[in-house]
Amino acid sequence: MIQALVLYPAASRFDYDYYVNKHTPMVLDLWKPHGLIRVEISKGVSGLAPGSAAKYCTIAVLTFTSLEALQAALAASGAQVMGDIPNYTDSQPEIQINEPVPS
Repeated sequence: MIQALVLYPAASRFDYDYYVNKHTPMVLDLWKPHGLIRVEISKGVSGLAPGSAAKYCTIAVLTFTSLEALQAALAASGAQVMGDIPNYTDSQPEIQINEPVPS
């Protein structure tokens, strides 16, 4: 398994309704055939210090069957998925690929 973390830095605009109800279903439709297993979304609420702001307004974890599956999904429709970003935020996401470690 492989995970793509999509980290959205704090933004002046993030439309959660669009992200949850339009963008995420589009990603699932396009990428499930390529090995996307699930998408988990978290909304940043604060930093660790009391009163501090969250570094990321949103973090999405996309779990794929393999790195090859992620690469196939990106090759097939990565431009379409990335092209949708301005519809819900003015933030540019940072993306990190992770391999889960069994605990």
